[in-house]
Amino acid sequence: MSGHSHWKGIKNDKEVADKKRGKLFSKLLKAISIAAKTEPNPQFNPRLRTAVETARENNVPSDNIERAIKSASETKNLEEIIIGAYGPEGAAILIEAITDNKNRTIPEIKNILNENQAKFTEPESILWAFEKINLQWQAKFKQPASEKSKNKIKQIMEVLEEQEEVQKVYTNAEGF
Repeated sequence: MSGHSHWKGIKNDKEVADKKRGKLFSKLLKAISIAAKTEPNPQFNPRLRTAVETARENNVPSDNIERAIKSASETKNLEEIIIGAYGPEGAAILIEAITDNKNRTIPEIKNILNENQAKFTEPESILWAFEKINLQWQAKFKQPASEKSKNKIKQIMEVLEEQEEVQKVYTNAEGF
């Protein structure tokens, strides 16, 4: 009987790891597809080159990367969206997402924000707090936050990043 329990444990651990890896691969391949829309050659597209390098660092198979680049010209419905929110103590939260259905993604994110006592807002109302440097959003002005608020913001960011469409979440709260 002990062998059975041992296999069950391995199976469950592997299942969890495979699920996480699958989500990561999906996010990375969407980022490649959206970057390849403008220019499919990584030599002339720094954003695509960065996305491909990140995918390779995370052991995404080369076939999948090539398929994502090729499908970018065929797939017209993928779009990149930016969503804004205010978290505890007025900390700005910027959410980058890639979706094939904006009408599904935005309500899902609004629901997550409501469940976690954060307020959805138009991205224009929080972009003043961020600037884009080397394809990454950086906070221009850090917002002081208590330890309790930092924990809540961290929880909100983790829940958002579990969403398949969400690529990255940024905040201007101090300590992030």
